[in-house]
Amino acid sequence: MIDVRKGVPWLGAVVSVLALAGCGGGAGSAPEVRETVYGTVRGVDDSAVTGTYAWKGMPFAKPPVGDLRWQPPVEPAAWTGERNATRFGNACLQMGRLYGPGGNNRFDDTIGQTLGTPVGNEDCLTLNIWRPATNQDNLPVLLFLHGGSAISGYTADPVYDGAALARSANAVVVTANYRLDVLGFFQLPQLHSGSQTYTGNYALLDNVQALTFIQRNIAKFGGNAANVTLMGQSAGAINALALLTAPQAAGLFHKIVPISGGISLASNLPAGSIPTLNPASKYAAQSGALLAALVLADGLAPDAAAAAALVAGWTPAQTASYLRGKDGRVLLQTVLQKGLTGSGPIPDGVVVPANPIAEMAAGRYHKVPVLSGYTLDEAKLFAPFLALLGGKPGMKISDAERFAMTQGFNPDAPTTLTVADIIDPSYLPVTAPSTGYNARMKLLGSVFFEPSRDNLLGTLRSQQTNVWSYQFNWAQQPAPWADVYGAAHGFDLPFVFGNFGPSLLAKAANSTANQPGRLALSAVMMDSVRAFVHTGNPNHAGLGQEWQPWPRKFIFDADQKATRLSVQ
Repeated sequence: MIDVRKGVPWLGAVVSVLALAGCGGGAGSAPEVRETVYGTVRGVDDSAVTGTYAWKGMPFAKPPVGDLRWQPPVEPAAWTGERNATRFGNACLQMGRLYGPGGNNRFDDTIGQTLGTPVGNEDCLTLNIWRPATNQDNLPVLLFLHGGSAISGYTADPVYDGAALARSANAVVVTANYRLDVLGFFQLPQLHSGSQTYTGNYALLDNVQALTFIQRNIAKFGGNAANVTLMGQSAGAINALALLTAPQAAGLFHKIVPISGGISLASNLPAGSIPTLNPASKYAAQSGALLAALVLADGLAPDAAAAAALVAGWTPAQTASYLRGKDGRVLLQTVLQKGLTGSGPIPDGVVVPANPIAEMAAGRYHKVPVLSGYTLDEAKLFAPFLALLGGKPGMKISDAERFAMTQGFNPDAPTTLTVADIIDPSYLPVTAPSTGYNARMKLLGSVFFEPSRDNLLGTLRSQQTNVWSYQFNWAQQPAPWADVYGAAHGFDLPFVFGNFGPSLLAKAANSTANQPGRLALSAVMMDSVRAFVHTGNPNHAGLGQEWQPWPRKFIFDADQKATRLSVQ
Protein backbone atom coordinates (compact mmCIF):
# COMPACT_ATOMS: atom_id res chain seq x y z
CA MET A 1 0.00 0.00 0.00
CA ILE A 2 1.27 3.49 -0.89
CA ASP A 3 1.71 5.84 2.05
CA VAL A 4 0.08 9.03 0.78
CA ARG A 5 1.62 11.02 3.65
CA LYS A 6 5.13 10.74 2.21
CA GLY A 7 6.19 14.01 0.69
CA VAL A 8 3.33 15.90 2.38
CA PRO A 9 4.75 16.86 5.81
CA TRP A 10 1.61 18.49 7.20
CA LEU A 11 -0.69 15.61 6.23
CA GLY A 12 0.91 13.19 8.66
CA ALA A 13 0.27 15.63 11.51
CA VAL A 14 -3.37 16.00 10.48
CA VAL A 15 -3.81 12.22 10.42
CA SER A 16 -2.24 11.94 13.88
CA VAL A 17 -4.57 14.57 15.32
CA LEU A 18 -7.63 12.87 13.80
CA ALA A 19 -6.49 9.53 15.20
CA LEU A 20 -6.05 11.00 18.66
CA ALA A 21 -9.48 12.56 18.52
CA GLY A 22 -10.88 9.04 18.16
CA CYS A 23 -8.85 7.26 20.84
CA GLY A 24 -8.47 9.46 23.86
CA GLY A 25 -5.38 11.52 23.14
CA GLY A 26 -5.19 15.27 23.35
CA ALA A 27 -5.25 17.41 20.24
CA GLY A 28 -1.76 17.94 18.93
CA SER A 29 -0.29 15.12 21.06
CA ALA A 30 1.56 12.06 19.88
CA PRO A 31 -0.55 8.86 20.01
CA GLU A 32 1.61 7.48 22.83
CA VAL A 33 0.78 10.45 25.08
CA ARG A 34 -2.42 10.02 27.11
CA GLU A 35 -4.09 11.53 30.14
CA THR A 36 -4.95 9.68 33.34
CA VAL A 37 -6.75 11.13 36.33
CA TYR A 38 -3.32 11.31 38.01
CA GLY A 39 -1.40 13.00 35.20
CA THR A 40 0.00 12.64 31.69
CA VAL A 41 1.86 9.51 30.57
CA ARG A 42 4.11 8.99 27.58
CA GLY A 43 4.32 5.40 26.37
CA VAL A 44 5.70 3.77 23.23
CA ASP A 45 4.50 4.11 19.66
CA ASP A 46 5.29 0.61 18.42
CA SER A 47 2.97 0.78 15.44
CA ALA A 48 5.74 0.01 12.98
CA VAL A 49 6.77 -3.22 14.71
CA THR A 50 3.84 -4.72 16.63
CA GLY A 51 0.99 -2.55 15.40
CA THR A 52 0.30 -1.29 18.93
CA TYR A 53 0.75 1.56 21.34
CA ALA A 54 1.91 0.58 24.82
CA TRP A 55 2.21 2.15 28.27
CA LYS A 56 4.18 0.34 30.95
CA GLY A 57 4.88 0.73 34.64
CA MET A 58 1.99 3.08 35.41
CA PRO A 59 1.19 3.26 39.12
CA PHE A 60 -2.36 2.33 40.09
CA ALA A 61 -1.67 2.68 43.83
CA LYS A 62 0.90 4.19 46.14
CA PRO A 63 3.86 1.92 46.96
CA PRO A 64 2.62 -0.39 49.76
CA VAL A 65 5.63 0.26 51.97
CA GLY A 66 6.17 1.60 55.47
CA ASP A 67 2.83 2.30 57.10
CA LEU A 68 1.07 1.13 53.91
CA ARG A 69 2.47 -2.41 54.16
CA TRP A 70 -0.47 -4.71 54.94
CA GLN A 71 -2.99 -1.99 54.19
CA PRO A 72 -5.54 -1.75 51.39
CA PRO A 73 -4.09 -0.04 48.32
CA VAL A 74 -4.21 3.76 48.29
CA GLU A 75 -4.73 5.92 45.21
CA PRO A 76 -1.40 7.01 43.69
CA ALA A 77 -0.27 10.59 44.08
CA ALA A 78 -0.85 12.87 41.11
CA TRP A 79 2.13 14.13 39.14
CA THR A 80 2.91 17.10 36.95
CA GLY A 81 4.45 17.00 33.52
CA GLU A 82 4.80 13.80 31.51
CA ARG A 83 5.47 10.54 33.32
CA ASN A 84 7.64 8.04 31.46
CA ALA A 85 5.60 4.90 30.79
CA THR A 86 8.03 2.99 28.58
CA ARG A 87 9.43 0.44 31.07
CA PHE A 88 7.83 -2.22 33.21
CA GLY A 89 7.53 -1.44 36.89
CA ASN A 90 9.25 -3.53 39.55
CA ALA A 91 8.18 -7.09 40.12
CA CYS A 92 6.63 -7.48 43.54
CA LEU A 93 8.95 -8.77 46.25
CA GLN A 94 9.21 -12.57 46.15
CA MET A 95 11.57 -15.46 46.65
CA GLY A 96 13.33 -16.41 43.43
CA ARG A 97 11.67 -19.25 41.53
CA LEU A 98 11.67 -20.44 37.94
CA TYR A 99 8.62 -18.28 37.28
CA GLY A 100 10.04 -15.14 38.89
CA PRO A 101 11.85 -12.08 37.56
CA GLY A 102 15.47 -12.97 38.31
CA GLY A 103 17.76 -10.12 39.24
CA ASN A 104 16.79 -7.76 36.41
CA ASN A 105 12.98 -7.87 36.21
CA ARG A 106 13.12 -9.67 32.90
CA PHE A 107 13.65 -13.13 31.51
CA ASP A 108 17.40 -13.79 31.58
CA ASP A 109 19.98 -16.13 33.09
CA THR A 110 19.76 -14.47 36.51
CA ILE A 111 16.55 -16.43 37.08
CA GLY A 112 18.65 -19.55 37.50
CA GLN A 113 21.10 -17.70 39.75
CA THR A 114 18.57 -16.21 42.17
CA LEU A 115 16.50 -19.28 43.06
CA GLY A 116 15.59 -19.23 46.74
CA THR A 117 16.79 -15.66 47.29
CA PRO A 118 14.67 -12.48 47.47
CA VAL A 119 14.04 -10.65 44.20
CA GLY A 120 11.71 -7.81 43.24
CA ASN A 121 10.59 -4.85 45.30
CA GLU A 122 7.70 -3.92 47.56
CA ASP A 123 7.20 -0.79 45.43
CA CYS A 124 5.46 -2.71 42.68
CA LEU A 125 1.81 -1.74 42.19
CA THR A 126 1.96 -0.82 38.53
CA LEU A 127 0.12 -1.88 35.41
CA ASN A 128 0.71 -2.00 31.67
CA ILE A 129 -1.58 -1.26 28.73
CA TRP A 130 -1.43 -2.25 25.07
CA ARG A 131 -3.88 -1.20 22.38
CA PRO A 132 -4.00 -1.49 18.59
CA ALA A 133 -2.33 1.39 16.76
CA THR A 134 -5.61 2.58 15.29
CA ASN A 135 -7.99 5.44 15.94
CA GLN A 136 -10.76 3.12 17.11
CA ASP A 137 -12.45 3.88 20.41
CA ASN A 138 -14.74 1.91 22.72
CA LEU A 139 -12.65 -1.27 22.46
CA PRO A 140 -13.22 -4.18 24.86
CA VAL A 141 -10.75 -4.33 27.74
CA LEU A 142 -8.99 -7.41 29.11
CA LEU A 143 -7.19 -7.38 32.48
CA PHE A 144 -4.81 -10.32 32.97
CA LEU A 145 -3.60 -11.51 36.39
CA HIS A 146 -0.44 -13.64 36.29
CA GLY A 147 0.05 -16.96 38.04
CA GLY A 148 2.84 -18.22 40.26
CA SER A 149 1.15 -19.91 43.25
CA ALA A 150 0.48 -16.40 44.68
CA ILE A 151 4.14 -16.31 45.75
CA SER A 152 5.90 -15.46 42.48
CA GLY A 153 5.39 -14.03 39.00
CA TYR A 154 5.75 -10.66 37.27
CA THR A 155 4.07 -8.75 34.47
CA ALA A 156 7.37 -8.28 32.61
CA ASP A 157 7.42 -12.02 31.86
CA PRO A 158 7.63 -12.04 28.04
CA VAL A 159 4.79 -14.57 27.79
CA TYR A 160 2.45 -11.87 29.12
CA ASP A 161 3.42 -9.16 26.63
CA GLY A 162 0.05 -7.90 25.46
CA ALA A 163 0.92 -6.55 22.01
CA ALA A 164 0.01 -9.58 19.90
CA LEU A 165 -3.21 -10.23 21.82
CA ALA A 166 -4.28 -6.58 21.69
CA ARG A 167 -3.80 -6.53 17.93
CA SER A 168 -5.39 -9.95 17.34
CA ALA A 169 -8.37 -9.39 19.65
CA ASN A 170 -8.75 -5.72 18.66
CA ALA A 171 -8.88 -4.94 22.36
CA VAL A 172 -7.11 -3.03 25.09
CA VAL A 173 -4.98 -5.50 27.08
CA VAL A 174 -3.90 -4.67 30.63
CA THR A 175 -1.57 -6.61 32.93
CA ALA A 176 -1.21 -5.64 36.59
CA ASN A 177 1.06 -6.61 39.45
CA TYR A 178 -0.29 -7.55 42.86
CA ARG A 179 1.36 -8.21 46.20
CA LEU A 180 2.63 -11.75 46.73
CA ASP A 181 3.16 -14.27 49.51
CA VAL A 182 2.59 -13.00 53.05
CA LEU A 183 2.81 -9.43 51.80
CA GLY A 184 -0.31 -10.08 49.73
CA PHE A 185 -2.26 -12.50 51.91
CA PHE A 186 -1.78 -12.23 55.68
CA GLN A 187 -4.47 -12.87 58.27
CA LEU A 188 -3.43 -10.83 61.31
CA PRO A 189 -6.12 -8.39 62.54
CA GLN A 190 -3.61 -6.59 64.80
CA LEU A 191 -2.29 -4.91 61.65
CA HIS A 192 -5.56 -3.10 61.22
CA SER A 193 -7.00 -0.06 62.90
CA GLY A 194 -10.08 1.92 62.05
CA SER A 195 -13.76 1.35 61.58
CA GLN A 196 -13.69 -0.93 58.54
CA THR A 197 -13.79 -4.69 58.96
CA TYR A 198 -10.36 -6.27 58.68
CA THR A 199 -9.30 -8.40 55.74
CA GLY A 200 -5.89 -9.85 54.95
CA ASN A 201 -6.69 -10.14 51.23
CA TYR A 202 -4.38 -7.31 50.22
CA ALA A 203 -3.58 -8.87 46.85
CA LEU A 204 -7.25 -9.13 45.95
CA LEU A 205 -7.73 -5.50 46.92
CA ASP A 206 -4.80 -4.72 44.60
CA ASN A 207 -6.72 -6.49 41.83
CA VAL A 208 -9.82 -4.44 42.67
CA GLN A 209 -7.72 -1.28 42.57
CA ALA A 210 -6.41 -2.20 39.11
CA LEU A 211 -10.00 -2.72 37.95
CA THR A 212 -10.91 0.64 39.45
CA PHE A 213 -8.04 2.27 37.55
CA ILE A 214 -9.52 0.79 34.39
CA GLN A 215 -12.95 2.19 35.18
CA ARG A 216 -11.55 5.67 35.73
CA ASN A 217 -8.93 5.85 32.98
CA ILE A 218 -9.32 3.30 30.22
CA ALA A 219 -11.48 5.52 27.97
CA LYS A 220 -8.41 7.71 27.43
CA PHE A 221 -6.66 4.64 26.00
CA GLY A 222 -9.58 3.79 23.73
CA GLY A 223 -11.16 1.21 26.00
CA ASN A 224 -14.76 0.67 27.01
CA ALA A 225 -15.08 0.62 30.81
CA ALA A 226 -18.47 -1.08 30.41
CA ASN A 227 -16.90 -4.10 28.66
CA VAL A 228 -14.08 -5.42 30.87
CA THR A 229 -12.99 -9.06 30.86
CA LEU A 230 -11.07 -10.34 33.88
CA MET A 231 -8.60 -13.08 32.92
CA GLY A 232 -6.17 -14.94 35.16
CA GLN A 233 -4.13 -18.10 35.02
CA SER A 234 -3.36 -20.46 37.91
CA ALA A 235 -3.07 -18.25 41.02
CA GLY A 236 -4.32 -15.38 38.88
CA ALA A 237 -7.38 -17.44 37.99
CA ILE A 238 -8.00 -18.20 41.67
CA ASN A 239 -7.83 -14.47 42.38
CA ALA A 240 -10.25 -13.77 39.53
CA LEU A 241 -12.68 -16.41 40.81
CA ALA A 242 -12.43 -14.96 44.30
CA LEU A 243 -13.45 -11.59 42.86
CA LEU A 244 -16.47 -13.29 41.30
CA THR A 245 -17.87 -13.51 44.83
CA ALA A 246 -16.28 -10.34 46.29
CA PRO A 247 -18.69 -7.46 46.95
CA GLN A 248 -15.82 -5.00 46.41
CA ALA A 249 -15.59 -6.10 42.75
CA ALA A 250 -19.26 -5.59 41.87
CA GLY A 251 -19.65 -3.87 38.50
CA LEU A 252 -15.92 -3.68 37.81
CA PHE A 253 -15.82 -6.50 35.23
CA HIS A 254 -18.33 -8.03 32.86
CA LYS A 255 -16.80 -11.33 31.69
CA ILE A 256 -14.30 -13.73 33.22
CA VAL A 257 -11.64 -16.08 31.79
CA PRO A 258 -10.21 -18.29 34.57
CA ILE A 259 -7.46 -20.53 33.16
CA SER A 260 -6.42 -23.55 35.25
CA GLY A 261 -8.03 -22.30 38.43
CA GLY A 262 -10.52 -23.26 41.11
CA ILE A 263 -12.00 -21.87 44.31
CA SER A 264 -13.04 -25.01 46.24
CA LEU A 265 -12.51 -25.83 49.89
CA ALA A 266 -11.84 -29.40 50.91
CA SER A 267 -15.43 -29.59 52.14
CA ASN A 268 -16.68 -28.88 48.60
CA LEU A 269 -14.75 -31.80 47.10
CA PRO A 270 -14.65 -35.59 47.23
CA ALA A 271 -12.50 -37.08 49.98
CA GLY A 272 -8.82 -37.23 49.02
CA SER A 273 -8.96 -34.21 46.72
CA ILE A 274 -6.45 -31.37 47.00
CA PRO A 275 -8.41 -28.12 47.54
CA THR A 276 -7.73 -24.88 45.70
CA LEU A 277 -8.86 -22.77 48.67
CA ASN A 278 -7.80 -23.06 52.31
CA PRO A 279 -9.80 -21.88 55.33
CA ALA A 280 -9.01 -18.58 57.02
CA SER A 281 -7.80 -20.51 60.08
CA LYS A 282 -4.82 -21.80 58.11
CA TYR A 283 -3.70 -18.27 57.29
CA ALA A 284 -4.25 -17.11 60.87
CA ALA A 285 -1.98 -19.93 62.06
CA GLN A 286 0.62 -19.00 59.43
CA SER A 287 0.73 -15.36 60.50
CA GLY A 288 0.96 -16.26 64.17
CA ALA A 289 3.77 -18.70 63.52
CA LEU A 290 5.68 -16.16 61.44
CA LEU A 291 5.39 -13.52 64.15
CA ALA A 292 6.67 -15.97 66.76
CA ALA A 293 9.55 -17.08 64.50
CA LEU A 294 10.66 -13.48 64.00
CA VAL A 295 10.55 -12.81 67.75
CA LEU A 296 12.68 -15.90 68.39
CA ALA A 297 15.17 -14.93 65.67
CA ASP A 298 15.55 -11.50 67.26
CA GLY A 299 16.31 -13.06 70.64
CA LEU A 300 13.28 -11.47 72.28
CA ALA A 301 12.15 -14.78 73.74
CA PRO A 302 13.97 -18.05 74.63
CA ASP A 303 11.48 -20.49 73.11
CA ALA A 304 8.27 -20.74 71.13
CA ALA A 305 6.02 -20.71 74.20
CA ALA A 306 7.69 -17.57 75.55
CA ALA A 307 7.46 -15.94 72.12
CA ALA A 308 3.74 -16.64 71.94
CA ALA A 309 3.24 -15.24 75.42
CA LEU A 310 5.25 -12.13 74.58
CA VAL A 311 3.34 -11.22 71.43
CA ALA A 312 0.03 -12.00 73.12
CA GLY A 313 0.77 -9.09 75.45
CA TRP A 314 1.58 -6.62 72.69
CA THR A 315 -0.92 -3.99 71.66
CA PRO A 316 -2.04 -3.98 68.02
CA ALA A 317 0.10 -0.88 67.50
CA GLN A 318 3.19 -2.65 68.89
CA THR A 319 2.60 -5.69 66.69
CA ALA A 320 2.08 -3.57 63.59
CA SER A 321 5.15 -1.45 64.30
CA TYR A 322 7.32 -4.53 64.85
CA LEU A 323 6.22 -6.26 61.64
CA ARG A 324 6.27 -3.16 59.46
CA GLY A 325 9.78 -2.44 60.68
CA LYS A 326 11.03 -5.75 59.30
CA ASP A 327 12.88 -5.94 56.00
CA GLY A 328 10.48 -7.59 53.56
CA ARG A 329 13.26 -9.89 52.42
CA VAL A 330 13.66 -11.18 55.96
CA LEU A 331 9.94 -11.86 56.16
CA LEU A 332 9.95 -13.98 53.03
CA GLN A 333 13.16 -15.79 53.96
CA THR A 334 11.66 -16.69 57.32
CA VAL A 335 8.49 -17.96 55.68
CA LEU A 336 10.57 -20.24 53.47
CA GLN A 337 13.00 -21.39 56.15
CA LYS A 338 10.27 -22.23 58.65
CA GLY A 339 8.08 -24.06 56.15
CA LEU A 340 5.29 -21.52 56.48
CA THR A 341 4.68 -21.38 52.74
CA GLY A 342 1.25 -21.29 51.20
CA SER A 343 -0.60 -18.28 49.87
CA GLY A 344 -3.83 -17.33 48.21
CA PRO A 345 -7.27 -15.84 48.81
CA ILE A 346 -8.46 -15.96 52.41
CA PRO A 347 -12.17 -16.82 52.82
CA ASP A 348 -12.62 -14.35 55.64
CA GLY A 349 -16.21 -13.34 54.96
CA VAL A 350 -15.15 -9.78 54.17
CA VAL A 351 -13.70 -9.90 50.65
CA VAL A 352 -14.03 -13.64 50.05
CA PRO A 353 -17.05 -15.48 51.45
CA ALA A 354 -16.37 -18.26 53.93
CA ASN A 355 -17.51 -20.73 51.24
CA PRO A 356 -17.44 -19.21 47.72
CA ILE A 357 -18.84 -22.32 46.03
CA ALA A 358 -21.83 -22.28 48.37
CA GLU A 359 -22.40 -18.61 47.50
CA MET A 360 -22.30 -19.44 43.80
CA ALA A 361 -24.72 -22.32 44.30
CA ALA A 362 -27.10 -19.88 45.98
CA GLY A 363 -26.75 -17.40 43.11
CA ARG A 364 -24.93 -14.83 45.25
CA TYR A 365 -22.10 -13.86 42.91
CA HIS A 366 -21.44 -11.62 39.91
CA LYS A 367 -23.12 -13.53 37.09
CA VAL A 368 -21.04 -12.85 34.00
CA PRO A 369 -20.17 -14.97 30.95
CA VAL A 370 -17.45 -17.52 31.78
CA LEU A 371 -14.75 -18.92 29.50
CA SER A 372 -12.60 -21.36 31.45
CA GLY A 373 -9.59 -23.31 30.26
CA TYR A 374 -7.62 -26.31 31.46
CA THR A 375 -4.83 -28.43 30.01
CA LEU A 376 -4.83 -32.17 29.48
CA ASP A 377 -1.70 -32.73 31.58
CA GLU A 378 -2.04 -29.98 34.21
CA ALA A 379 -0.17 -31.96 36.85
CA LYS A 380 2.99 -32.42 34.78
CA LEU A 381 4.21 -29.00 35.85
CA PHE A 382 4.03 -30.16 39.46
CA ALA A 383 6.30 -33.21 39.42
CA PRO A 384 7.42 -32.71 43.07
CA PHE A 385 3.79 -33.23 44.13
CA LEU A 386 4.04 -36.91 43.20
CA ALA A 387 5.41 -37.27 46.73
CA LEU A 388 1.85 -36.55 47.91
CA LEU A 389 0.84 -39.85 46.35
CA GLY A 390 3.38 -41.74 48.42
CA GLY A 391 6.23 -41.90 45.91
CA LYS A 392 9.31 -39.87 45.14
CA PRO A 393 9.24 -36.40 43.55
CA GLY A 394 8.86 -36.80 39.79
CA MET A 395 12.06 -35.06 38.73
CA LYS A 396 15.50 -36.08 39.90
CA ILE A 397 17.13 -32.76 38.99
CA SER A 398 17.01 -29.44 40.81
CA ASP A 399 15.28 -26.34 39.47
CA ALA A 400 18.69 -24.79 38.81
CA GLU A 401 19.73 -27.83 36.75
CA ARG A 402 16.42 -27.80 34.91
CA PHE A 403 16.77 -24.09 34.10
CA ALA A 404 20.28 -24.61 32.73
CA MET A 405 19.13 -27.66 30.80
CA THR A 406 16.28 -25.84 29.06
CA GLN A 407 18.34 -22.70 28.45
CA GLY A 408 21.02 -24.76 26.74
CA PHE A 409 18.61 -26.86 24.71
CA ASN A 410 18.42 -26.49 20.93
CA PRO A 411 14.97 -27.64 19.79
CA ASP A 412 16.11 -27.94 16.17
CA ALA A 413 19.24 -30.04 16.75
CA PRO A 414 19.75 -33.70 17.59
CA THR A 415 20.10 -34.29 21.32
CA THR A 416 21.48 -36.97 23.59
CA LEU A 417 19.16 -35.80 26.37
CA THR A 418 16.60 -38.42 27.40
CA VAL A 419 13.68 -38.56 29.78
CA ALA A 420 15.87 -40.68 32.08
CA ASP A 421 18.09 -37.64 32.60
CA ILE A 422 15.16 -35.76 34.10
CA ILE A 423 12.52 -38.10 35.55
CA ASP A 424 13.10 -40.24 38.63
CA PRO A 425 13.74 -43.86 37.59
CA SER A 426 10.89 -45.12 39.76
CA TYR A 427 8.49 -43.62 37.18
CA LEU A 428 10.13 -45.13 34.11
CA PRO A 429 9.24 -46.09 31.52
CA VAL A 430 6.82 -43.19 31.40
CA THR A 431 4.18 -45.34 29.69
CA ALA A 432 4.20 -48.14 32.27
CA PRO A 433 0.65 -48.89 33.48
CA SER A 434 -0.06 -47.69 37.02
CA THR A 435 3.56 -46.94 37.99
CA GLY A 436 4.76 -44.93 35.00
CA TYR A 437 5.17 -41.14 35.00
CA ASN A 438 2.14 -40.62 32.75
CA ALA A 439 -0.15 -42.78 34.89
CA ARG A 440 0.98 -41.20 38.15
CA MET A 441 0.56 -37.72 36.72
CA LYS A 442 -2.96 -38.60 35.56
CA LEU A 443 -3.71 -39.75 39.09
CA LEU A 444 -2.29 -36.53 40.53
CA GLY A 445 -4.41 -34.47 38.15
CA SER A 446 -7.50 -36.44 39.13
CA VAL A 447 -7.16 -35.30 42.75
CA PHE A 448 -5.53 -31.91 42.19
CA PHE A 449 -7.21 -30.13 39.26
CA GLU A 450 -10.22 -32.08 38.06
CA PRO A 451 -12.31 -32.02 41.27
CA SER A 452 -12.05 -28.23 41.61
CA ARG A 453 -12.75 -27.79 37.89
CA ASP A 454 -15.86 -29.94 37.97
CA ASN A 455 -17.05 -28.40 41.23
CA LEU A 456 -16.62 -24.85 39.95
CA LEU A 457 -18.06 -25.27 36.47
CA GLY A 458 -20.89 -27.53 37.60
CA THR A 459 -21.91 -24.99 40.22
CA LEU A 460 -21.76 -22.06 37.80
CA ARG A 461 -23.66 -24.04 35.15
CA SER A 462 -26.48 -24.61 37.65
CA GLN A 463 -26.94 -20.83 37.75
CA GLN A 464 -26.24 -19.71 34.18
CA THR A 465 -26.01 -21.14 30.68
CA ASN A 466 -23.09 -19.09 29.36
CA VAL A 467 -20.28 -21.21 30.82
CA TRP A 468 -17.72 -22.50 28.31
CA SER A 469 -14.56 -24.51 28.85
CA TYR A 470 -11.65 -25.63 26.71
CA GLN A 471 -9.09 -28.38 27.11
CA PHE A 472 -5.62 -27.77 25.70
CA ASN A 473 -4.07 -31.01 24.41
CA TRP A 474 -1.05 -29.79 22.42
CA ALA A 475 2.06 -31.90 23.15
CA GLN A 476 4.35 -31.52 20.14
CA GLN A 477 7.54 -30.56 21.98
CA PRO A 478 10.83 -32.06 20.81
CA ALA A 479 12.02 -35.09 22.78
CA PRO A 480 12.34 -35.56 25.69
CA TRP A 481 10.15 -32.60 26.66
CA ALA A 482 6.91 -33.96 25.18
CA ASP A 483 7.10 -36.75 27.77
CA VAL A 484 8.27 -34.50 30.60
CA TYR A 485 5.66 -31.79 30.09
CA GLY A 486 3.16 -32.62 27.37
CA ALA A 487 0.10 -30.37 27.71
CA ALA A 488 1.18 -29.19 31.16
CA HIS A 489 -0.17 -26.40 33.35
CA GLY A 490 0.59 -23.04 31.74
CA PHE A 491 1.57 -24.39 28.33
CA ASP A 492 -1.55 -22.85 26.79
CA LEU A 493 -0.52 -19.31 27.76
CA PRO A 494 1.90 -18.71 24.85
CA PHE A 495 -0.91 -19.74 22.49
CA VAL A 496 -3.41 -17.36 24.13
CA PHE A 497 -0.98 -14.43 24.07
CA GLY A 498 0.71 -15.31 20.76
CA ASN A 499 4.18 -15.20 22.39
CA PHE A 500 6.55 -18.11 21.82
CA GLY A 501 9.81 -16.81 23.14
CA PRO A 502 12.19 -16.03 24.52
CA SER A 503 10.71 -17.29 27.78
CA LEU A 504 11.16 -19.94 30.44
CA LEU A 505 10.24 -23.07 28.49
CA ALA A 506 10.32 -21.73 24.94
CA LYS A 507 13.42 -23.71 23.94
CA ALA A 508 11.96 -26.92 25.34
CA ALA A 509 8.64 -26.42 23.55
CA ASN A 510 9.00 -24.58 20.27
CA SER A 511 10.77 -26.09 17.31
CA THR A 512 10.85 -25.23 13.65
CA ALA A 513 9.16 -28.57 12.98
CA ASN A 514 6.14 -27.83 15.16
CA GLN A 515 5.83 -24.18 14.15
CA PRO A 516 3.12 -24.50 11.45
CA GLY A 517 0.69 -26.36 13.69
CA ARG A 518 1.63 -24.30 16.73
CA LEU A 519 0.97 -20.96 15.04
CA ALA A 520 -2.26 -22.20 13.48
CA LEU A 521 -3.52 -23.35 16.89
CA SER A 522 -2.53 -20.07 18.50
CA ALA A 523 -4.45 -18.12 15.86
CA VAL A 524 -7.63 -20.11 16.52
CA MET A 525 -7.31 -19.71 20.28
CA MET A 526 -6.67 -15.98 20.02
CA ASP A 527 -9.72 -15.67 17.77
CA SER A 528 -11.79 -17.33 20.51
CA VAL A 529 -10.50 -14.78 23.01
CA ARG A 530 -11.40 -12.04 20.54
CA ALA A 531 -14.92 -13.40 20.11
CA PHE A 532 -15.42 -13.72 23.86
CA VAL A 533 -14.21 -10.26 24.87
CA HIS A 534 -16.36 -8.69 22.16
CA THR A 535 -19.54 -10.77 22.52
CA GLY A 536 -19.36 -12.94 25.65
CA ASN A 537 -19.33 -16.08 23.47
CA PRO A 538 -16.11 -17.81 22.25
CA ASN A 539 -17.64 -19.23 19.07
CA HIS A 540 -16.29 -18.06 15.70
CA ALA A 541 -16.14 -19.41 12.17
CA GLY A 542 -12.54 -20.58 12.49
CA LEU A 543 -13.53 -23.33 14.93
CA GLY A 544 -15.40 -25.17 12.18
CA GLN A 545 -17.95 -26.47 14.69
CA GLU A 546 -20.06 -25.23 17.57
CA TRP A 547 -18.41 -24.76 20.95
CA GLN A 548 -21.14 -25.88 23.33
CA PRO A 549 -21.38 -24.85 27.00
CA TRP A 550 -20.08 -26.96 29.88
CA PRO A 551 -20.13 -29.92 30.47
CA ARG A 552 -19.01 -30.10 26.84
CA LYS A 553 -15.37 -29.14 26.26
CA PHE A 554 -13.72 -27.69 23.19
CA ILE A 555 -10.44 -29.49 22.49
CA PHE A 556 -7.61 -27.30 21.24
CA ASP A 557 -4.88 -29.43 19.66
CA ALA A 558 -2.58 -29.57 16.65
CA ASP A 559 -0.05 -31.86 15.09
CA GLN A 560 3.13 -30.39 13.69
CA LYS A 561 1.42 -29.05 10.60
CA ALA A 562 -2.22 -28.18 11.34
CA THR A 563 -4.88 -27.83 14.00
CA ARG A 564 -6.89 -30.75 15.37
CA LEU A 565 -10.06 -29.29 16.85
CA SER A 566 -12.96 -31.20 18.35
CA VAL A 567 -15.74 -31.11 20.91
CA GLN A 568 -16.07 -33.59 23.74
